[in-house]
Amino acid sequence: MTADGVVLTIEDGVARITLDRPELGNSIDVPMARALLAETIRCDTDPAVRCILLTGNGRLFCAGGDVKFIAGAGERRPEALSELIALFHAAVQRLARASKPLVTLVNGPAAGAGFSLALLGDVAIGARSAHFTAAYGAIGLTADGGLSWLLPRMVGLRKAQEIILTNRRIKADEAEAIGILTRIVDDEVLAEEGLRVAKALADGPTAALAAARALLADSFETGLETQLDREARSMVKAGGGPESEEGLGALLAKRPPQFKGA
Repeated sequence: MTADGVVLTIEDGVARITLDRPELGNSIDVPMARALLAETIRCDTDPAVRCILLTGNGRLFCAGGDVKFIAGAGERRPEALSELIALFHAAVQRLARASKPLVTLVNGPAAGAGFSLALLGDVAIGARSAHFTAAYGAIGLTADGGLSWLLPRMVGLRKAQEIILTNRRIKADEAEAIGILTRIVDDEVLAEEGLRVAKALADGPTAALAAARALLADSFETGLETQLDREARSMVKAGGGPESEEGLGALLAKRPPQFKGA
């Protein structure tokens, strides 16, 4: 399915969302943000989807917001930005809180909003040609897409301050070293590696993985006692479910678990 710069394919439990405006660096305008939101809602609500993979088509992963669209809004710029950001943020929120794991496959440079999207992955795999730039300061704007929330949690406040305020380019090897990327691979094997990881997650216990996602996402906002209570409640709930039944049965029977049917 293709709509306004976003392509969605679903196969073997993996939903692949591809940003598809390669001639414009996969930059995001209002129609594309609206299409991205629609596809993220579909992925989150479709029971056939067990893992989401997000990537870009062409040389770039995502150049961020469509600068020509923003500049062309003229005096209507605040209104245009409000609409664009509202749609984009709704899509980010869906991806961040989805009941399925998310793999981001960073096939090339990521800037601005593209940087934010790359950080959203539970597993973020980058090509060696990938690099990251906040980019907002160069055009007199500030971070969006959760970058000011996500980046300090990945790299620490001190590095996040430098990255966002100076627009310094972060190459792939440094991105891996400081925690922006889970790992990097050669460009020619990126798609294969990303699909391998996504399929492994899709074959896993998706309800348990969704609960683990939620625990990790909320861990910075809670004290230890609260988090221990949440862990206990989550464990008890999972232990009474069919995924645990299947996983334990498979372990005792010394066979691979079949979570898709659980």
